[in-house]
Amino acid sequence: MVKNMFGSLTAKLSSIFSKLRGRGTLSEADVDAALREIRISLLESDVALSVVKTFIAEVKEKAIGAQILSSLSPGHIVVKVVYDHLVEVLGSDSGELKLQGLPAAILMVGLQGSGKTTTTAKLAKRLKEKENKRVLLVSLDIYRPAAQLQLEILGKNIGVDSLSIVEGQKPLDIANRAITQARVGGYDVVIFDTAGRLQLDAELMKELRELQTLISPGETLFVADSLTGQDAVNIAKGFMESVSLTGVVLTRVDGDAKGGAALSMRQVTGCPIKFIGLGEKVDALEPFHPKRIADRILDMGDIVSLVEKTMETVDMASAEAMAKKLQQGGLDLSDFALQLEQMLKMGGLATLMNHMPGMEQIKGQIPAHLMDDKILKRNLAMIRSMTKEERKSPELLNASRKRRIAKGSGTQVQDVNRLLKMYQDMSDATKKFGKLAKLGQLGKLNFLKNGLKGFNPGRMK
Repeated sequence: MVKNMFGSLTAKLSSIFSKLRGRGTLSEADVDAALREIRISLLESDVALSVVKTFIAEVKEKAIGAQILSSLSPGHIVVKVVYDHLVEVLGSDSGELKLQGLPAAILMVGLQGSGKTTTTAKLAKRLKEKENKRVLLVSLDIYRPAAQLQLEILGKNIGVDSLSIVEGQKPLDIANRAITQARVGGYDVVIFDTAGRLQLDAELMKELRELQTLISPGETLFVADSLTGQDAVNIAKGFMESVSLTGVVLTRVDGDAKGGAALSMRQVTGCPIKFIGLGEKVDALEPFHPKRIADRILDMGDIVSLVEKTMETVDMASAEAMAKKLQQGGLDLSDFALQLEQMLKMGGLATLMNHMPGMEQIKGQIPAHLMDDKILKRNLAMIRSMTKEERKSPELLNASRKRRIAKGSGTQVQDVNRLLKMYQDMSDATKKFGKLAKLGQLGKLNFLKNGLKGFNPGRMK
């Protein structure tokens, strides 16, 4: 399960804004009290003190300037002012990579243990698959044992070339050889993974300055572990004193419920956060969208990212067939299994719910076991233990068949009964949808069939 980044901050702000929305009018004292709570929440989320002070002062100035005291919906205006300023603090949406020159060069820097090498491979995979770029991976880390071999193995796993290893070569010599090979080999992008250290030192910075001068990268990305909180921000400042950074990649965001590093990084360093790492898998790297992150912090959901994820994972031909069946009210257990598989591909129930608006307010009302993806997998196992005829006609499932299915899927008969009850409830609901669709009352149902094809996330920004 991918944790909701800023989860603790979202819960606290949701509580604060819930109180404000319930008030017909607000006094200046009410606004001050709310901002005091926001200030504490930001500090508890490990946001830098200097960032918090500026944030609160500017939000208060904008809030009073928006004449919220006399507004008909003052609570909503406070939320909007905080939202707008969050977007400002997190940065603009212009976090795209600058791939200048042929080949374009990207220099990855950061301390040892920040996830730099894994992030290098993730970025290469993204450039190859999303932008159709021919990428060459280059390890300049001659100090950490097997660091060059690690990048080479990662490259093979994702189908991306890496520079051959020559024992005894120094980083500058490796970089020179890489530039020559990239030009001759017709590569679009070269990503240089530099050596990290356990702490900042003069030797590391001297080497980085020399490499940056030689390579002239369009991007120098600082890779930071978000779990280190304010230490990550301080380390970034240390790097900036020696080399020119163009952007930040935050790793291990899936384990960070505070998000203080993200809220502080842009403001303190002036560098945009370009990507966030959401796990160890090589495809667990996402662009950082400030507006979408602000939506999630304020529990407004992130529908755009959810739809984009749907477009990447859902088979559109299957979706069209499902839409037709839905209108006819004829979904069977095979269709149910397909829906469960697609939910798992999209990250499971918890991930889907984290993208939906207002979930923080009702999360406590949902039993924890219902958020467990093991249930989805168990249901799939039971359906796969059925014959085609049983999936198509569940009424065939008598006591002996249920015992066979339970044994084949490693479950109990009562689990099979629960699955069938869940399917029956879904089937009844889809039949109602089908009747409404025939009456012309569900014209928007065609969104499932046609809407995603022409969907443009830009329209929703």
